[in-house]
Amino acid sequence: MTDSVSDFAGKKIAAGVCGIFLGSLGIHKFVLGLNTPGLIMLLVSLLTCGVGAVVMSLIGLIEGIIYLTKSDAEFYQTYGVEKKGWF
Repeated sequence: MTDSVSDFAGKKIAAGVCGIFLGSLGIHKFVLGLNTPGLIMLLVSLLTCGVGAVVMSLIGLIEGIIYLTKSDAEFYQTYGVEKKGWF
């Protein structure tokens, strides 16, 4: 079963906020159903004893801002249909 644009709009806000505040853990990726990129971000943060978390949090911040600035239709097309994993 696929999500529609209106169903995906709630995920947009949740993923954007999680990306900004919890970006190093990759939570925003899991919200969108992108498990592999989310797991990569989580493992890089944990396995580098927090050193990689700095880079992952910067990526999360940038992605969170990108998510929140896209229109609902563009966000759905990019992350709901195409399943784009990064930026």
